[in-house]
Amino acid sequence: MSSETAAPTSVSTHILDTSVGRPAEGVALTLAVRSGGAGAWTAHGAGKTDADGRCKDLPALPEGTTHVRIEFQTEAYFVSNQHSDSNQQAEEQQDAPALRDSGAFFPEVAITFAVKPGEHYHVPLLLNPFGYSVYRGS
Repeated sequence: MSSETAAPTSVSTHILDTSVGRPAEGVALTLAVRSGGAGAWTAHGAGKTDADGRCKDLPALPEGTTHVRIEFQTEAYFVSNQHSDSNQQAEEQQDAPALRDSGAFFPEVAITFAVKPGEHYHVPLLLNPFGYSVYRGS
C-alpha cells in the first residue's frame, strides 16, 4: 500500500465584467457540494471576489463529492457604486435595454458541475448586466 495521499479535489473561480472589461470585485459567492446526483446540497464555503475578480480561499472538497454548485450574488455588484458609470453608459445607448428595476437582469448566477476526485476545477464567469458565460478553465 502506498503512503501517498491523493490530491484533494479543489475549485477556484474568477469573474470578468465584460461590460467594462475589468475584473468584478466584491461579488459574494457560496459553494455547495453533494454526493450523487440525487444527494442533498450541503453548504461548504463562501467568499468574495478580490480586486482581480478572483476568489482564492475556497476550501478543498470533501471526499465523495460528485457535484459542486457555485452561486454568485451578482445583483449587489451591479447596483453598487463601482458599476454605476458603465450602467449610465449602457442607458445612454439607444439600442441598449434599460437596466431592470432590480439593477440586474440576472440577480444571481448558479453554476452546477460534476467533479472527479483529485482534480482541480477552475470555473471563470464572464458577466455583464444582461448575460453571462461560464467555462472550465485551467
